[in-house]
Amino acid sequence: MLDTLCRAIVIGIGATALMDIWAIFLHKAFGQPRPNWAPVGRWVWHLGDRVFHDDIGDAAPYAHELALGWAFHYFVGIAYGIILVLLAGTGWLAVPTFLPAFIFGIVTVGAGWFLLAPGLGAGWAASKRPNPMRIRALNLIAHTVFALGLWGTALLIR
Repeated sequence: MLDTLCRAIVIGIGATALMDIWAIFLHKAFGQPRPNWAPVGRWVWHLGDRVFHDDIGDAAPYAHELALGWAFHYFVGIAYGIILVLLAGTGWLAVPTFLPAFIFGIVTVGAGWFLLAPGLGAGWAASKRPNPMRIRALNLIAHTVFALGLWGTALLIR
């Protein structure tokens, strides 16, 4: 049981790290801005007060919001690794296949679209942003990379 939990945690960390490497690649190759985890940290800090904000920038700043945002990003990745292993089962850990990781990776986009984006004030699925379709496409690609990270890390540690 402990071995399974540890492997699930490593899978979540590996997938999140690959997603971050993907963001660095997009930044270096295409000038795509890197994710700013500070607003996410501010959002997490204010979760006790409210979930949805008109603009997270209007909420009171928190001195360590960038660090909190990064920690939350990896916490969520780890949680997703654990959930995938719970859903796919220990048999998947022995013989990881891409399809369960891919389906799960795409499903996790929903948390960003229907919880995080409106929580930050971007609207449902970034609908209040000037380029929501571009953001949605980038989210789907990033979560596909995350799915590759789930699967790839599982393959590496089996």
